[in-house]
Amino acid sequence: MTPIALVTGARGGIGRELLPRLRAQGCRVAAVGRDAAALADLDADARIAADTTTEEGAAAAIVQCRERLGGVPTRLAHCVGSTLIAPLHRTRAEQYREVLRVNLDSAFHVLRAWVDALREPPQPGAAVFVSSVVARIGVANHEAIAAAKGGLEAMARSAAATYAGVGLRVNVVAPGMTDTPMTAGMLKVDALREAAARQYPLGGVQTAGQVADAIAWLLSDAAARITGQVIAVDGGFTQVRPLVR
Repeated sequence: MTPIALVTGARGGIGRELLPRLRAQGCRVAAVGRDAAALADLDADARIAADTTTEEGAAAAIVQCRERLGGVPTRLAHCVGSTLIAPLHRTRAEQYREVLRVNLDSAFHVLRAWVDALREPPQPGAAVFVSSVVARIGVANHEAIAAAKGGLEAMARSAAATYAGVGLRVNVVAPGMTDTPMTAGMLKVDALREAAARQYPLGGVQTAGQVADAIAWLLSDAAARITGQVIAVDGGFTQVRPLVR
């Protein structure tokens, strides 16, 4: 049976790169985003407009996927996210709540809708969520996003434990600085790109495709024994220090 994959945040840098990789694995792919017009050029079998930061929107994405592709998505990649670079004392309450809404609330709603769809009747499946290195190691001026992504990682580990017995795998990738539309404003400045690249032991700034490769592998049968893990895709940033010459 042809597997069905659901990718939320599909028009973002990582989501867009993931779509053809999942199709190459033989999946039928549903791409989800808030703006239907922005999904038109994506490499997908179905394009679904839904706001997954709400409980209703997350549930609607699963329902529409089932209706359009004829089955429940057994593979899920949740690529919805935002960032905020600001110290705690300059972060307004409404900014903090918005970061939580986009990054943590959306992950909770989507994971719950997906789990509900696969529990009755029981079907095995794999889900991957996108965190950040700032949830793995302290990085200045990232308190709000670190809180949101840290919560996402904790939720994923707990869900992996809860649903392992019914064959559901839940993992997370935690990218470092990645060349995507979200970081384009910063990386278009040569000095900032070079400064960012020097922080990574492997050097350079990674591509969205490199993160998508890791997600695609975690969703595949090749990763059948992997669950409850946070895989850092960060050029060594969180685990090793570059050799200073």
